Amino acid sequence: MPSFEFDPAKAAANLKKHGIPFDEAISTFFDLNAKNWPDEAHSEPGDERWINLGLSTSLRLLFVVHNEEDGLIHIISARPATPAERAIYEEA
Repeated sequence: MPSFEFDPAKAAANLKKHGIPFDEAISTFFDLNAKNWPDEAHSEPGDERWINLGLSTSLRLLFVVHNEEDGLIHIISARPATPAERAIYEEA
């Protein structure tokens, strides 16, 4: 089972901006239909970012940006999915 972490200040700012608590964002990683791909536009050498598009335990489709290191998933941001992202999720 993966381990998760996040910056509490970043989590508070994300909640205020997008209305998504990071604890809910973590739940998308347990969606068996979630999509996961590299965030090439925002990655840098030594900081490869990933996107997880999945259904949360609150039944909201979320777009979660994260990175991974040594089996630890660090949540960077989370927001509701756009209609175009919803279409990607529903392709399966």
